[in-house]
Amino acid sequence: MKSLNEDLKTGQFKQVYLLYGEESYLKKQYKDRLSKAMLPEGDTMNYAYYEGKGTDVRQVIDLAETIPFFAPRRLIVMEDTGFFKGASPELAEYIRSMPETTCFLFVESEVDKRGKLYKAVKEKGRIVEMARQDGSTLQKWVLSMVKKEGRQITQSTVRYFLTKVGEDMENIHGELEKLFCYTLGKQEITIHDIEEICTTHIDNKIFDMVNAVADQKQKQALMYYYDLLALKEPPMRILFLMTRQFRILLEVSEMNRRGYGKKEISENVKVPPFAVGRYLAQAQKFSPSSLRQILEDCASTEEEVKTGRLADTMAVELLIVQYSS
Repeated sequence: MKSLNEDLKTGQFKQVYLLYGEESYLKKQYKDRLSKAMLPEGDTMNYAYYEGKGTDVRQVIDLAETIPFFAPRRLIVMEDTGFFKGASPELAEYIRSMPETTCFLFVESEVDKRGKLYKAVKEKGRIVEMARQDGSTLQKWVLSMVKKEGRQITQSTVRYFLTKVGEDMENIHGELEKLFCYTLGKQEITIHDIEEICTTHIDNKIFDMVNAVADQKQKQALMYYYDLLALKEPPMRILFLMTRQFRILLEVSEMNRRGYGKKEISENVKVPPFAVGRYLAQAQKFSPSSLRQILEDCASTEEEVKTGRLADTMAVELLIVQYSS
């Protein structure tokens, strides 16, 4: 990321860029920044955009061979093509000898680092992974945006905000925009403001549902489930998220038992450092053996649905009833 920012600052660009990873917000931001920096504003003659797995490699190469129209370079942006997961020997070979007047910008979610195309881009250009940001980075980012708006917010309120809305930067940005509009005219943003206007991320709804299951509050657990269904969440996705939650609790419980600290648990289980405490608290409501049994039953429920023995909505409901009774 540092090298990419340096390229943008100096205007000394590589011929090929690959931006990949889970963080969609960062990929979009840097895709737009690179596009604007590499071509004059409004230059549509020398800009081309391809998206999706149906992108024709031959067509891309033919365009790349075309001399730019009254400009020093032609920019071709390719997004979510799947080229870096499948065999793309023709494009990999072309990149090694492509004309200096053409630049490629790839934006992908997943890549195969062993593939010829990845290696060709690495030799010729710059590869930047846009991974999910850690809790500390997200807190600083939120604080900087709040400061930019001329507002105030405490560190503990920022942590609460991130716990509620999740770690996806695009979602965080959207929720902050709502929060700024809602608190227009106020100097300090409070937890009450966040509760009033921000939407709880689905992972947190699952967390609350699992809490209700652990506390044997069956009615409340089912209400959370029905709320998720009302939000058009498919039952099998809810089951997947429940299974993931219980797996995290088991991992957190095991690592805590072995004496690992919060920082190590955060890094290994892939949860924000500020959220480890609440995962530990929830994990203590279950024994390791009961967590293993729940995971087995989650797998059995999935199998029963896939084999047609149970309807998906009822299957997940029965699982919740079983463990909240």
